[in-house]
Amino acid sequence: MKKTSVLLFFLILLLGCGQKETRDWLPEPGSTLKIYTYDSFVTWGLAEKTIPFFEERYDCEIFLESVGDAGNIINRLLMEKDNPQADIVIGIDNTLMSRILAEDLLISYKSENLDKIRKELHFDRSYCLTPYDYGYFAFVYDSEVIQQPPSSFGTIQDGIWKNKFVISDPRTSSPGLGLLLWTIAAFGENGYSHFWRSMKSNILTVSSSWDEAYSMLLAGEVPIVLSYSSSPAFHIEIENSYRYRAFIPQEGSFKQIEGAGIIKGTSNLELAQLFIDFILTMDFQKHVPTTQWMYPVNDNVKLPESFEGVVIPENNLNEQLDLTKIRAQTVERWLIRWAEIMIE
Repeated sequence: MKKTSVLLFFLILLLGCGQKETRDWLPEPGSTLKIYTYDSFVTWGLAEKTIPFFEERYDCEIFLESVGDAGNIINRLLMEKDNPQADIVIGIDNTLMSRILAEDLLISYKSENLDKIRKELHFDRSYCLTPYDYGYFAFVYDSEVIQQPPSSFGTIQDGIWKNKFVISDPRTSSPGLGLLLWTIAAFGENGYSHFWRSMKSNILTVSSSWDEAYSMLLAGEVPIVLSYSSSPAFHIEIENSYRYRAFIPQEGSFKQIEGAGIIKGTSNLELAQLFIDFILTMDFQKHVPTTQWMYPVNDNVKLPESFEGVVIPENNLNEQLDLTKIRAQTVERWLIRWAEIMIE
């Protein structure tokens, strides 16, 4: 083999061994990060698949604390605003973006790895939040109980579905808030109130978190739950079961993009930045589909076969409600009105 060929061979081998670091700085051995996140990030496996890898690569230690659903995370950050107790937050999505930015709880950091991510997924133009997964809100139903699910938001209001739904509270849960914003996008600010008045008798209960709501579906306590179009892929992949299926109302879908950010006041800034870089790499992204059961933001990740039957949205209602222009006070007003309707 010629000398130039040998050099080329080893160059290719070196490049194939992993992603090149985007910076020269490395943390001191034994450095630590504390991360606030939501329950399913810890319990469903993405943390287990990725956190040990990061710890070993950078000889550091990460402390994960589950703080409930995403709305609860923001409340915790507000309580600690003057004395931050964590470095990173994981799980703040585009529906909650206006609130966390209005409270000035995060610092801006634009990772170089974002250049590899589609611009449409850069949901926070201030770069306080970095995207790591996305999905489409949907209703998941038990096909052994319901053979023909509702086809639209209009038919969801029908009395035949009395006590058939469980949803998450929009005041504490990002999927819950996503549903509220979804209905505002579908019916407009003047029309969503009517939907909720008609729909509320069909809701058996409003849970505090997505975890709690989905557990009710699996326990057979209710046949329809607010979740994601990709949720059935879990049951196909893990249980080899097609029992749980998803439908998106014909009015259109609503996309959720989840992000992570660095908490203002962190004493571990550079290590926190390294972690934000990390969530965009293949070492993190390849685990998203089979732990989060969402779509990775890195399009180079190959989706498992269980995603082949996922419902594909035909109409995106996010275009009717530009979340980058919605003020936190506006969302708060919608939440207050929702709460009033639900107790009328």
